[in-house]
Amino acid sequence: MSHRSIEIMVVVVAAVLFLTWTARRLKVSEPMLLLAGGALVGLLPRFGDIPLPPDVVLLILLPALLYYESLTTSLREIRANVRSITLQATGLVVLTTAAVAVLAHAAGFSWPAAFVLGAVLGPTDAVAVAAVAHGLPRRTVTMLRAESLINDATALVLLAVALEAAVEGTPFSWGGTTLRVTVSYAGGIAAGLAAAGVIILIRRRWRDPMLNSGLSVLTPYLAFLPAELLHASGVLAVVTCGLALSQAGPRLISPTARLQAVSFWEVTTFLVNGALFVLVGMQLPAAVRGLSSFSLPRALLLALGVSVAVIGVRTLWFYTVPYVVRLLDRRPSQRERRISARHRLPLAWAGMRGAISLAAALSVPTVTAQGSPVQDRDAIVFITTVVILITLVLLGPPLPAVIRWARLPADPTQAEEERLAVREITRAALTALPEQAARLNVPAHLADALAQDLGSPDHHGRAEAAEHTRRLRLALLQVKRATLIQLRDRRHIDDIVLRRLQGRLDAEQLRLDGGEEDTCGLEHDHAWPSPGVPAGTGAPAGRRERRIV
Repeated sequence: MSHRSIEIMVVVVAAVLFLTWTARRLKVSEPMLLLAGGALVGLLPRFGDIPLPPDVVLLILLPALLYYESLTTSLREIRANVRSITLQATGLVVLTTAAVAVLAHAAGFSWPAAFVLGAVLGPTDAVAVAAVAHGLPRRTVTMLRAESLINDATALVLLAVALEAAVEGTPFSWGGTTLRVTVSYAGGIAAGLAAAGVIILIRRRWRDPMLNSGLSVLTPYLAFLPAELLHASGVLAVVTCGLALSQAGPRLISPTARLQAVSFWEVTTFLVNGALFVLVGMQLPAAVRGLSSFSLPRALLLALGVSVAVIGVRTLWFYTVPYVVRLLDRRPSQRERRISARHRLPLAWAGMRGAISLAAALSVPTVTAQGSPVQDRDAIVFITTVVILITLVLLGPPLPAVIRWARLPADPTQAEEERLAVREITRAALTALPEQAARLNVPAHLADALAQDLGSPDHHGRAEAAEHTRRLRLALLQVKRATLIQLRDRRHIDDIVLRRLQGRLDAEQLRLDGGEEDTCGLEHDHAWPSPGVPAGTGAPAGRRERRIV
């Protein structure tokens, strides 16, 4: 790594930290300030020519970000909304691609270049959606996150087809494209399941927390790379692998390894997400300087028109397609899941584009297979950058107000599921206590004292001096974990609730194992609710809790 690379890394990370701190102090949109700060850095002579390597984003950063998001997404909610998510991740992307292509062709683009631009701007961005999708009910958040995870797969296949037409002159075929998308999806899912199976076999044999934490870092690439080599969807492979491991992980990974992975992934994704926004902003001056096939006013006007098309198509989709589906599917179970037009507005509004679109635009070759320049590549990069800025600035900051206006119903089921889980794991621990006490030779009076203590809301905050009691607590933690997993497997609770309570159990185990100082206050921040106290009252308001396998 050169001194120049280190300098760039230091500047970008410093910008992420300072701009995020400033945004939180001023209570403004973090993505918007990061983009603006990046644009200012890009105006400096020394940093005005820093490229955003598309391979770094698409092959190194994207798998890691997709893996993290898939691990922290509710599989149960995905299953319940699979039809809507699939339609949004495929049909909406195709429709957006076509609409942008028609507009770009009318403005002077060749058809191949127009479809390249459409494919680049077809998908929403997982990073951008996650950055602004706060305060939404579990179902809405899951639909947005799952859509942004999967639609990259559709868009990248469409981009590959469009690039073949633009760079190699390969004729376009809707039948061939449909077959290619189908094969890419099927191959990606198969590769993801195979990778998850291999990881599970390895984790069953590895008990070292450091090795398991390192394996967690390697996992997304073990899924992504084979899928790409087989010309399947690496994106879908990573997402499938992450979802599969989110089901198996709680049984396989030790609390120490899990908390190590949590710390690593939370810091890493925070820095990578912020760095992507900064780097996108830094590309704007370079995109303006590199524009030659269109005049700047004309390119800006076209970028504005494309932004309107991208936002308009998404809005039109959410206010037409669901009603067509309602006409075709009148099952009572589906009627219960219907939402009003007012409640649908946040879904339609969250159409931000991000660094993935820019990386896709930058991946367009500069010359064709015959050696001639690729037409309108400079305009594709410029328009993509401007559309990203417009969608983030126009849609991001008003989203909290849109959510308030929509008056989305509260999600009481998550709190109810958490209270159910606390009751059930406490009951399981009390039931198992006599057997475990006898197995560990714990004196009866200590077992009785612990039985009385288990129902107390603050029993996690008191250290037990007696070694007998400590060992008994550790044994009962295993009972609680097993009960918690059974509740998830029986669909009485979902993955989000499991991760919250699993994190509390992990923090307590580290404290009982003598690692209280290593929990970073988790046992205080995630205080246990009692079976009769509403869940979540022990955590500070607004705190986001994420758990990972």
